[in-house]
Amino acid sequence: MCLFCGNQYSWKEYTTHFIIWGGKSMPLFDNENRILQIETEKAEIFKYMENPLISQPFTEDFVKPDDFHADPDKVVICGFSAGGHLCGSVCVHYKDVEDRNTEYQAYSNRPDAAILSYPVITTGHYTHQGSIMALLGVRYDLDANGLVCAASEAELAYMSLEKQVTPDTPPCFIWQTAEDEAVPVENSYLFAQACKAQGVPFAHHVFSKGRHGLSLANEVWASGQFGEPYTMEQTMALVNAVRDRQIPLPEETREGILKQFDFSDPNEMFKNMYVNPEVRIWPELAKQWLEEIL
Repeated sequence: MCLFCGNQYSWKEYTTHFIIWGGKSMPLFDNENRILQIETEKAEIFKYMENPLISQPFTEDFVKPDDFHADPDKVVICGFSAGGHLCGSVCVHYKDVEDRNTEYQAYSNRPDAAILSYPVITTGHYTHQGSIMALLGVRYDLDANGLVCAASEAELAYMSLEKQVTPDTPPCFIWQTAEDEAVPVENSYLFAQACKAQGVPFAHHVFSKGRHGLSLANEVWASGQFGEPYTMEQTMALVNAVRDRQIPLPEETREGILKQFDFSDPNEMFKNMYVNPEVRIWPELAKQWLEEIL
């Protein structure tokens, strides 16, 4: 398998790289997974609609090094936004997962490194409410006169990843933009600070400019060439369900989804998508970092 490294750089075939993209654990966003698959040619895309840590082990039915003739000591996972929360969850909670399938019990659930791209990390003050509510469920609160997260304090603490880092957490490469309008950049800082406190090797890059969901921030992303349409079809079916109020969501979250996926005007859709020379170097930074630690 190949680690992606950017547009002009050569591939180095030594690691297995699994891509887990964003979308609040609900819609499937092609702007991250398909571009990376196109760029790497061999990267494995892991599709999810919920956090597998809740329903099944990370390795079961998904990941086994022998399946890819890969070095089992060089398995890297990469997640974007809510997918970053999933990858971070694997990094801090892998010991809590016990494989039911005996075929996989010889393999550790611990990745050897992780790339967390504009990740959702905390359930605290700087949380991305939509992601956490999608992950842990909602309930109607009479006092709030609306939907609130249904999780207990213990569940919220468990999924607040900066509180769960230990010295055994695998090395993490974290990046985000200071201008991220969806997931506060403090999420990245919180996880980086936790890694430093626990002695976990990490790299933390905060770029000055750029919106949420930049993917590779290159020409392919900026032109909206997201690959096959099948995930967008699923996304639009979900958006229609949100529009028709078939899915219970806080009104603020509902309006945000509908605004984000208003494709009636293509010029409006792509007006904030442009090549970002500063951010587009992150794959090469990640490549060099991984070569140092693996």
